[in-house]
Amino acid sequence: MQAIRLSFQQWYLTVLMFCLLALLASERAEANTRGVNWFDENAAANTSGATSIHINLSEQRAYFYKGGRLVGVSKVSSGKPGYSTRPGHFRVLSKHPNHRSSIYGSFVDRQTGRVVKADVNTRRDRRPPGTYYRGAKMNHYIRFNGGIGLHASGHVPDYPASHGCVRMPPHMAEKFYRYARVGTPVKVSW
Repeated sequence: MQAIRLSFQQWYLTVLMFCLLALLASERAEANTRGVNWFDENAAANTSGATSIHINLSEQRAYFYKGGRLVGVSKVSSGKPGYSTRPGHFRVLSKHPNHRSSIYGSFVDRQTGRVVKADVNTRRDRRPPGTYYRGAKMNHYIRFNGGIGLHASGHVPDYPASHGCVRMPPHMAEKFYRYARVGTPVKVSW
């Protein structure tokens, strides 16, 4: 009889442990799916309180808060070496839905519209005759430190790769842009 009780207890503990592990695994899986590139628009629209943005350079993530509550997380790509995104406390200075860079872009042939030279820096590169400068697209631009800001980009690797701005996937840049206001605090930290 003792052996039967022990095996029942072992079976019960095994089932209990399995259920606990399954629960932990499902919570971990949910956390991973919500860990990056999610935004709770309902919470952003209906939670009272001020908005704030925190950009973590070591994680390459941007966090959006409303009333102290985390309502969104986005993957980002900040400034590469030589063009580092400066840590500090800032505020949103302006917002531009269809901004173009005044420094980085391409030289385009006036007659054909063909790019003659890509990845130009207007401070360094001379414009060839018969071309015009077309600045790189920086849609949903949220300027917070001089010419530095958050903006949409089709290239957001998991490492710093920009000229100082903070690149975001387009769908996330649009959500941050929609809910951030001029004056919103922006904290950039390591």
